[in-house]
Amino acid sequence: MEFNHFSGTIPISFGKLQKLQALALSGNVLSGEIPSTLGNLTQLYELYLSDNQLEGTITSSLGNCQNLHLLDVGNNELIGIIPQQIIALPSLSITLNLSQNSLMGLLPPEIGNLKSISALDVAGNNLSGEIPETIGACLSLETLHMQGNFFQGHIPSSIASLRGLQRLDLSSNNLTGNIPKELEKLLFLQYLNLSFNNLEGEVSIKGVFSNASAFSVAGNTNLCGGISEMKLPACPFKQRKHKRSPTVIILTTTVTSFLFLMMIASLLCVFHWRKSRKNPSSTPFIMDSLPQISYNELLHATGGFSSDNLIGQGGFGSVYRGILDRDGGKLVAVKVLNLQQHGASKSFIAECKALRNIRHRNLVKILTYCSSIDFKALVFDFMENGSLDTWLYQEGNGNTQVQNLNFLRRLHIAIDVSFALLYLHDDCEAPVIHCDLKPSNILLDNEMTAHVGDFGLSKLLSKTINNSSQGETSSIGIKGTIGYMAPEYGIGSEASASGDVYSLGIILLEMFTGKKPTDEMFTSGLNLHNFVKAKIPGQVMQVVDPKLELGDNNVQKCIVSILEIGLACSAEQVGERMNMRDVTRKLNIIMDAFRRGRPDSLRQTN
Repeated sequence: MEFNHFSGTIPISFGKLQKLQALALSGNVLSGEIPSTLGNLTQLYELYLSDNQLEGTITSSLGNCQNLHLLDVGNNELIGIIPQQIIALPSLSITLNLSQNSLMGLLPPEIGNLKSISALDVAGNNLSGEIPETIGACLSLETLHMQGNFFQGHIPSSIASLRGLQRLDLSSNNLTGNIPKELEKLLFLQYLNLSFNNLEGEVSIKGVFSNASAFSVAGNTNLCGGISEMKLPACPFKQRKHKRSPTVIILTTTVTSFLFLMMIASLLCVFHWRKSRKNPSSTPFIMDSLPQISYNELLHATGGFSSDNLIGQGGFGSVYRGILDRDGGKLVAVKVLNLQQHGASKSFIAECKALRNIRHRNLVKILTYCSSIDFKALVFDFMENGSLDTWLYQEGNGNTQVQNLNFLRRLHIAIDVSFALLYLHDDCEAPVIHCDLKPSNILLDNEMTAHVGDFGLSKLLSKTINNSSQGETSSIGIKGTIGYMAPEYGIGSEASASGDVYSLGIILLEMFTGKKPTDEMFTSGLNLHNFVKAKIPGQVMQVVDPKLELGDNNVQKCIVSILEIGLACSAEQVGERMNMRDVTRKLNIIMDAFRRGRPDSLRQTN
């Protein structure tokens, strides 16, 4: 319900929605307090309340939401202290956004409990006191925004423990003392803002401090040194009190160097010995919250990777059906990478990065993984009804009970896929571009709910993603699949959300025409897009899949509207394509019109 014009208070009756997993109310004009009844939503995974006019304190009852991974109450009118019950939620692993409110008091030292949090934003409040040293225990932090408060004291040296930190903003506070030299060792730090504090001493010239466009220390009048672009005064020259003789210096240097080299050699030997003995994961960045599984367990689960359990093969490996003893005989799908295939390791890393923090009912859920030097595999929920491709064309499916997909089921699947893409593009902390959307990567569970899978070519983009061709990530190596791949990828354009939109448009046309984009009829400039466009709307029955039973005029009008969305998504020019929020909205309008038998309401999709 986000980004509408809802006003009034949040209904306390929302607390009765016991199975609710996500509640999004951001971008409205809601007022009043956050109801304490939201603490009854013990299965809640994500709560978005930002950009409203909410008042009062943050209810401590949210501490009962032990499955909460994301809490966003930024840009409201909230007051009071930060409840320890919120800070103590170890489940928070994606985002905690309390920014742009009027919160006061200290940042509780219990902040160190958020060991898996990826982004923490408390900017623009009235917080005071020292930044707790325990912040260094938040080892998964990638973004830390604390600007615009009244923090004082020194910058905690423990921040240097946040090895994955990418953005740090401590500007406009009352911080004093030296800038911790250890910050230069944060290899992934891309943005550092320490401006308008009372910092003093020498500014480093290494790490992030070597790039003038990556950091700012403006408004700290007692700083010196740094790179020339910063135009800071030179630091005072410190003269040595004792002058050592050249002989002592040479001897000391020689002995120290020898001992240092011996220590390094010993460490390297120990490292290689342990690596050969334990064969540890070569991808340490992988999802910390998931347990690893051993090769022997997977070998047992799949019957020795028996051909009888082989359920699919792709460009980078094979997928096997398996039964996990550790989960009480749970049926799973095991994707084993063929490491001899060029690009397979990169595919594994791309899929791990994409799946690290994403959870959605229309995405295939990852359960565990196995990673060693010579074997890599991902384990997913098993999808009982196979792929959309199989259902559309009935190829290789041994289930004799399988029937053709009717209109309503196809529309449900289209809506499921659109929700998945909307989540990936707009609602992830780090937006994800799938890059290889096609019917064989859309899997169906036992209730025929669609789940998008196979992120082997996916790209992570910055939060500034837009729907133009100006993506944030190079498309070098993107191949996709002929027929579904956006035409701009073929000339080297970068990965973008609109590329996925194009693929979805082709899939919509394929689902309701029964024609693959690679059908042999498409030659001499004719393609699936042009084939449908030439028949819309008056001759639509000439292109509709003959397997569909079109009993009334209402269904025909719905199909015309769906095909028009497919055409708009698969436009050759990037700027002419729809965005996923509009696609999802219009598909839901079609569903509503079909259910109510009111085709006239479809004018809203135009």
